[in-house]
Amino acid sequence: MNIPRCDQRCLENVCEVAIRKLKGGNIMADISQIDYRIFDKPEILNYLFYPRREEGSFRPGGDVHELQIPVDDHVTIGARFYHAQKSAPTILFFHGNGEIVADYDEIGPIYIQTGANFLPVDYRGYGRSTGTPTVTGMMRDSHVIFEYISDWLDEGDFTGPLIIMGRSLGSAPALELAEQYKDRIDGLIIDSGFAYLLPLLRLIGVSLSRMDITEEDGCRNIEKIRTFEKPTLIIHAQFDHIIPFTDGEALYGACVSRNKRFLMIPEADHNTIFMRGFRAYMSAIADFLQLITG
Repeated sequence: MNIPRCDQRCLENVCEVAIRKLKGGNIMADISQIDYRIFDKPEILNYLFYPRREEGSFRPGGDVHELQIPVDDHVTIGARFYHAQKSAPTILFFHGNGEIVADYDEIGPIYIQTGANFLPVDYRGYGRSTGTPTVTGMMRDSHVIFEYISDWLDEGDFTGPLIIMGRSLGSAPALELAEQYKDRIDGLIIDSGFAYLLPLLRLIGVSLSRMDITEEDGCRNIEKIRTFEKPTLIIHAQFDHIIPFTDGEALYGACVSRNKRFLMIPEADHNTIFMRGFRAYMSAIADFLQLITG
């Protein structure tokens, strides 16, 4: 398989490309203006992010390839590419706040069997990534990751559609990209996504009483999904104890796509959605891929 690999020269070239784009190339938004510093406080970050390193060694090969994506000076984001076919759809996946890319080593091959290239990416400080996670960093990095992956796929002659997927916290960068790059994205999948940020922060233990923060200061997921008109799949657990089921319903209701589907996983909560709903979950993914590819 002729899969492009990321060596030192590749990193240098990507850094140069990223710099050119940040100066007015293909990136639609000026990411220097993306500012969530009001949330980048220890009393919030300590509840919102749970970074952990990947233990043990990973040997890429066969259908799995490791990437290190440069996003800032001396900061790279770890990712893995589970390769089905060059003509297959590629799912760029942003995971939840307590997960790392390595957690998907058993799930990646399932996506391959379903007919998709699967590409989960980490956040700063997670897995094999460097740096420290912040909300601003996560949201800015999503743009650079998108451009990097788009170029990487083009260079590797991958011709299939591009789908953005976000789970839980990952719904924020996923919807950020869906809003900004709607012309370059073919589909959107949101698993256990939040519609409103402040209720989520309160639920996970953040005390907002002394903070002058409004919902408008947040990620605005509910507003961003209103801008995306292409096929969309929303998946949510019936008894989600972290992000209420009503958030999934709100996202679905706000979605303006004519090709949208809502999948409820019965009897599941936030952490058992895949285990309890495996067949329905993957069947919905397979149907969605068929919708995208025609």
